Amino acid sequence: MQLSRRRVSAALLSGLFIAACGGSGEPVLRLGYFPNITHAAALVGVEDGIFARQLGATKLETFTFNAGPAAIEALLSGSLDASYLGPNPAINGYVKSRGEAVRIVAGATSGGAFLIVAPEITGAADLRGKQVASPQLGGTQDVALRSWLAAQGLTSDTAGGGDVSVVPQENAQTLERFREGKLAGAWVPEPWASRLVLEGGGKVLVDERDLWPGGQYTTTVLLVRREFLQQHPDRVEALLRGHVEATTWLQKNPEQARTRVNAVIEKLTGKPIGAPVMDRAFASLSFGTDPQMTALAKAAADAQRLGLLKLGGIDLAQLYDPTLLKKVAP
Repeated sequence: MQLSRRRVSAALLSGLFIAACGGSGEPVLRLGYFPNITHAAALVGVEDGIFARQLGATKLETFTFNAGPAAIEALLSGSLDASYLGPNPAINGYVKSRGEAVRIVAGATSGGAFLIVAPEITGAADLRGKQVASPQLGGTQDVALRSWLAAQGLTSDTAGGGDVSVVPQENAQTLERFREGKLAGAWVPEPWASRLVLEGGGKVLVDERDLWPGGQYTTTVLLVRREFLQQHPDRVEALLRGHVEATTWLQKNPEQARTRVNAVIEKLTGKPIGAPVMDRAFASLSFGTDPQMTALAKAAADAQRLGLLKLGGIDLAQLYDPTLLKKVAP
C-alpha cells in the first residue's frame, strides 16, 4: 500500500490534477481533506495508516485543501474520488451537477461554530450598523450567520449592505481585524472561534449548537464522486471502514486525540495550535458517522431562502447514500 500527498490551492488545481489513476494501472483512491481539527477523522486516518491498512492493495493519494470549492471542483472534474468537506460545499456540488455527480457516504464532525463578538456587544441589536465576518460567501457559517440575523429581524445582503454588513474573508484576516477593533464579531468554525476568544478578547454571543435539536448539526461530511462509488464500491467500503475506525478512536480517546490531531496539523502546516486554543476548540466538537441530514436539509433551505443557493427543484433526498456505511458501521 502506497501513500502520496499533495497540498493543493484553488489556483493550481487544474495543473496539479492530471491523471485519473497511476500509470501502472494499479487501483487508486484519491482523497481530499483540510488540515483542520474539524477534519480530525481524516487527519488520524491518513497519518496513522488506518486508511492505508483498510485499503490494502489500493494506492491512497491524498490532497489537502484550504476551501471547499476547490475540493468540489476537483470532484466534479473527476480529479478526486472522495473528500472531507463542509455541508454547504457538498450541497453546492450536488446541485451544480443536477444531483448526478456526488454522494455523501458518511458524516464526520458536528458542532464547533460560534458567533464571537466584541465585549461591548450584548445582543443582536448591538450589531446594527456594524461589520461581522464569515469565512466565505454562501459557505456553511455564512449561511448560519445570515439566517440568525434574519431571525433577529436584521437584514444583510451579499454586497455587504443591510442592517449588518456581513464581510466574507479569510479566517486569519478576521482574527487580525477583530484584534484591531475593525469587526464587531464573526461567525467562524473552530479553532478560529477559540482564537478570537483567547487571542482576540472576544466572547461567545451564539453557540450554534443551541440552535439545533439535540445540539447536533453537520460540520464535516465525507463526499464521494458518484461514478467512482458505482465503479469501485469495494474501495469506498474500505475507506469507510477506515473512517469508522478513526472516528471510533477519536470518540474513545479524547485527550490523546487532541494531542495527536494537533501534531498532524503541525506536520501539515508547519505550526501547531496553541494548547489552550486546542483544548477549548476540541471540547466543542463531536465526532460521528451520522451526516445529520435533517440539519443539512434545513441549512440548504436557509441558503435558498437567502438567495445563496438555487435548488431548481433538485431533490436532496438522493444526496446521502447510506448503503456502504450500514455495512461497515458497528
